[in-house]
Amino acid sequence: MPNPSPILEPVVALLLWTSIMWLWMYATRIPAIQKAGMTLDPERPGGEQMAQLPANVRWKADNYNHLHEQPTLFYAVALTLALLGAGTDTNLTLAWAYVAVRIVHSLHQSLWNKIEIRFAIFSVSSLILIALIIRAALIVF
Repeated sequence: MPNPSPILEPVVALLLWTSIMWLWMYATRIPAIQKAGMTLDPERPGGEQMAQLPANVRWKADNYNHLHEQPTLFYAVALTLALLGAGTDTNLTLAWAYVAVRIVHSLHQSLWNKIEIRFAIFSVSSLILIALIIRAALIVF
């Protein structure tokens, strides 16, 4: 088997981080549901029931959902760069930077969640992602 493109390492790292956030979400959510004595009702909207949980419990779920939004673009561009044979050097550095900033974003949102700081962290990750997309576009077009 040929060596995989190095840019797949940050892809898998972000997938692993998303799995960690899934575990953290349920490790906090299930005890909070039990403590609140909630009976989950399939007739009520899920968001309505979860809104009854403490904010610091909801933050983990919010972040888990966020890891299924913008990072999908990261996965697409990283896989594109891998297929193009451009998953090294600057692109690899940018990919690892994106993953690192997303992890910082997760930790901030899950532990403190000051929106102004979270937005700044998100903006940095967005700029890194846009740089990766532009670099891929320059190769493809």
